[in-house]
Order: sequence, then structure tokens, then C-alpha cells
Amino acid sequence: MNEPVLHLSNICKTYNAGRPGEVQVLRDASLTLAKGEVVALVAPSGAGKSTLLHIAGLLDSPDTGEVEINGVDLTGLGDATRTRARRAQVGFIYQFHHLLPEFSALENVVLPQLANGIAAAQATAHARDLLDRVGVGARASHRPAALSGGEQQRIAFCRAMANRPSLLLADEPTGNLDPETSDQVFGVLMDLVRDTGLSALIATHNMALAARMDRVLRLEGGEVSGAV
Repeated sequence: MNEPVLHLSNICKTYNAGRPGEVQVLRDASLTLAKGEVVALVAPSGAGKSTLLHIAGLLDSPDTGEVEINGVDLTGLGDATRTRARRAQVGFIYQFHHLLPEFSALENVVLPQLANGIAAAQATAHARDLLDRVGVGARASHRPAALSGGEQQRIAFCRAMANRPSLLLADEPTGNLDPETSDQVFGVLMDLVRDTGLSALIATHNMALAARMDRVLRLEGGEVSGAV
């Protein structure tokens, strides 16, 4: 059996530990994500889904527990090593696109590749291919302010895929869009994920979108439970 792309084991995270206002956000949270699997993470507001995604993506560290990506335990490594692993293996999508406003759509997808050491010509060709695949190739030269919300989020998808990650983490990726646009854009995301064969953990409040994924997990009371 192949190693899972993501394995979180007994993740605990407490803020303000030992001080007034202490909040235990995650309590022995565990999950496994297989290669090519798309999993929904459903959680009430304030349940800790963003914290869990940040820990899974090496943006934050657990108090206790282990984070493995592609069979390698990355818990407790130094910042530089974690940054290299994150750049090479993890893509992030947020509810708001966070595109750089002074750069074009194409440049927003090229820049992460340059930061990862990819040659400019290769990075540009790959960026154009991604933009074409999500239907915004004709908008490559436009800056974010000249694009619709749906177009901006499609470009954010491309940016997350730019360095060919094995793991995609998405936090309410269509939550900032109206229902019709959300449904269309989510379909684009699912097509792109399936075409690239990566694994994805997608946090959402939308049960209709969650039902379109391979599995649904629930995060509540700091713990992850199975299908709902």
C-alpha cells in the first residue's frame, strides 16, 4: 500500500496555555489523506479548521502530535526546512484570493515558481497552461482589480497548483462567491484537482459541495470524526 500523502496523528493545539483565556482548539485530532483523494472537512465556525489546515500545511506547529507528508515526519523541524517542504509539496487556497494587486494574473502564477527556483520561461509556460485549463487564459494580462470574483479565485487555484504540489489545502475556497458562481468555480477546482491527481483537504460549510468529494470529515470539539 502506498504511503498516504497526509497523515496527522493525535494533533493537539492550545492557545494561551496556562494563562487566563486558555483555549484548547485541537484535541488528539487525526486524519489520513490518500493519494488522489479529495476530502471535505466540515466544521462549525470557531471549531479550529483553519488551525488544523495551517498545521497540516506546515504554517503552524502542534503542541503535540505528528505531521507526515508523503511518509516523512515533518514535525518539529526548523523553519527553513519546513518552508522548503511547504513550497515543494503544499498548495494553499483561501476564501479570499489574496492575489498581488500590482501584478497581472499571469505574473501571480509565475512568481511562486520563480521563488521555488524554476526558470522564467518554464514558469511562464506552465502558468499559461494552468490559466487556460481553468478558462481564464484570455485574462492573463489583467490585474486582479479588472477581474470578476470568480476569475480571481480561479487564478488563486492556479497559483496554488503552480509548483505542482502533492497536497492541496483549501479553506472555504468558494465562500466569498455567490451561490451560482461558487458552484461553477468549485467545479473548475474539482476538475483541476482530478486532472493533476493530487490530494486535497477542503474545508467548507457547504454540504452540497462536500457531497461532491470522496469523503466528508467533521471537526468538532477538537477532534476529527468520520463520514457524516
